Amino acid sequence: MEKVKQFLKTDGKAVAVNLIGCLIAGMSFSWLTFPNNIVSGGLTGIGQILNLLTGLPVGVMVIVMNVPLFLMAWRQFGLRFIIYSLIGMVGSSLAIDFFALFRVVLTDDILLAAVYGGLLKGLGYGLIFTTGGTSGGTDILSRMLRRKYAYIQLGNISLALDATVVAAFAVIFKRADAAMYTIITMFVSSRVVNLLLYGSANSSVCYIVTVHPHDIARAIGDRLRRGATLLKGEGAYSGEERDVVLCAVKRQQIPTLKKIVSDIDEHAFVIVTQSHEVFGKNFQNIEKAD
Repeated sequence: MEKVKQFLKTDGKAVAVNLIGCLIAGMSFSWLTFPNNIVSGGLTGIGQILNLLTGLPVGVMVIVMNVPLFLMAWRQFGLRFIIYSLIGMVGSSLAIDFFALFRVVLTDDILLAAVYGGLLKGLGYGLIFTTGGTSGGTDILSRMLRRKYAYIQLGNISLALDATVVAAFAVIFKRADAAMYTIITMFVSSRVVNLLLYGSANSSVCYIVTVHPHDIARAIGDRLRRGATLLKGEGAYSGEERDVVLCAVKRQQIPTLKKIVSDIDEHAFVIVTQSHEVFGKNFQNIEKAD
């Protein structure tokens, strides 16, 4: 009993988020994309192709095809990953077959189905991914590739793998139009997944060339609660030494930063660049980064 209470305390919320993601992904498939012949990627897409050829339930086939992939992932990712991926895989597969029982079609406009199906699919699978698991299938392969090619976002890897299933669907059923709409769904889905996993890239890196580096760095710490690093530079033309203040701030803090710099050194040279990811204090936790 104590172990159950401990599990609910530490992992109950993550399991709930995982299951909610399963329901959203299942609804997207059964009520939007599948009725409009928009093929899903990965093993779900393969299951969809087999369903159209044989009539076998998509969810059941997905579970069967996932068995060897889970055996491969066991050693690489550990028990927690396997548990959450099992929840994601079984939950989403059962949700697909459950929602299919209602025979609901939210729209017969294939473009609307592609866009909103992709949005809900990305939201569902994105929630599953935030718990540290996957929905099985090519999502496990994506995680494996992500470890090897860490500079590529997970949503983009999944997009590349899913494209092969779409190509197979187009060839087998001679439905190039459906494949084209599927690309829309996959693009929208991958953007939503990346947004949930990596945020909206709302951090900026600022380089401030100034003759008052210590005053500006101190003001940044006092008013923005951000750290700063002092760099040494040299003017390429003049050969004079230049002091550079380097700091990472949230995008909404840029106006305040500009006011700080203009009040202290109106002749400072400021470069603001968008940062893909920032790890450290008051930003993302580097230990939890995917």
